[in-house]
Amino acid sequence: MGRPELPHDLTLPIPEPIHLALVEAAGGLRLALVGGAVRDLLLHRVHRDPWRGLPDLDLVVEDPARWAPATLPGGADAVEASQAPAAHRLAASLEARDPGALGFCRLHGAYGTVELELHGILLDLATARRESYPEPGANPLVRAGALEDDLARRDFSINAMAVLLEAGGPRLLDPHGGLADLEQRRLRLLHPRSVADDPTRLLRGARYGARLGFTLEATSLEQVSATLAAWPWRWRHGDPPPQAPPALATRLRMELELLLEREPWPRALALLQQWGALVLLDPALQVDRRWRQRMRRAERLGLPTMVGLVAGASEPLALAERLQLPHRQHKLLAQWLRLRQRLLDLEPQVGANGRGWTPSRWAALLEDHGLGAEAVALALACGDGPRRALLRWWLRWRQLRAPQTAAELVAAGMHPGPALGERLRQLRADRLDRERL
Repeated sequence: MGRPELPHDLTLPIPEPIHLALVEAAGGLRLALVGGAVRDLLLHRVHRDPWRGLPDLDLVVEDPARWAPATLPGGADAVEASQAPAAHRLAASLEARDPGALGFCRLHGAYGTVELELHGILLDLATARRESYPEPGANPLVRAGALEDDLARRDFSINAMAVLLEAGGPRLLDPHGGLADLEQRRLRLLHPRSVADDPTRLLRGARYGARLGFTLEATSLEQVSATLAAWPWRWRHGDPPPQAPPALATRLRMELELLLEREPWPRALALLQQWGALVLLDPALQVDRRWRQRMRRAERLGLPTMVGLVAGASEPLALAERLQLPHRQHKLLAQWLRLRQRLLDLEPQVGANGRGWTPSRWAALLEDHGLGAEAVALALACGDGPRRALLRWWLRWRQLRAPQTAAELVAAGMHPGPALGERLRQLRADRLDRERL
């Protein structure tokens, strides 16, 4: 059961004029602040958008007239105004009251949501909805529902609380015991199929655990272990990457990007490994004990931490394709794999320390047109090949040029053409070979 009132020492993160305007615009429909904003309010924290840094408030408006089992329409302009989802009507009402207050207004398609910016605060307005999953890992089917339905579709109990915005003052709605879990600093999944329906909930849990210092409650941990052991998703490792369901592909990448770019990722990844959940990415990562060192090195060398993580997979390119990583990252991984194979093939010639080759021969290999400097950096991060030779090239040799320029050689009597280019290469090779390996 939910507590009837908020703790007395808390103040809603909504300025009073906006609060009053929202309640008036709702016209008697139940309106509530939900999700992370409520959790952070109870923790005396400001809930912010992870990318823009602005205060970010999720609001749900309940529309009993739309509780019929019809899918929500694609946008306010797709139906008559009276048929539009409540969130669209609420936004339109706010805009009519104060058109200059809206920094932007964007409709979010079939979920019946609107994003507003009011006086530097992001407001995500959504019509209350319920979800069902046609199969594990698929995108959910979204239908209109009650506020309680909307809370029941969330990931953890600490995110399944709401603050009802009413003219008589705010009231806390806590049907899943989220406040008790918040006080105990624990993460509890809402229902027995939470992980099977959407495994990206585990990445969100790791983000919360790393940021807030929360631990996964025992029953939830049992659900994680049982679900991953049974592997209920139709796609399995080794299957064609494009066939993976969204929660094992694009949605997984989006959560992973947030984890790596906006959270203390070493702690978050350690939690995922502790829960056995890195198998969602690749079984090799679950047993990998070098990901932290590899990713720290990649970070210091200016590489994306995502690439440092994916490099530890049994099939890095397959994982990159499944996650739909940016082309640049996919290309970097492909170049690094080619370089790694060359280094393995050359090991009998160059030796473990690389001294079997001169600096100029190393430069010729590492500056091959099929490779980029970042591929060498990733090899260093992964501990491939003779570290000293690769490090010397990365830090110094690649920056060395021939002691004379093309213009100086032409002034001395050489004619432009292939011979000039060859002479420049030879002069640079001579200079490189005076370097100490």
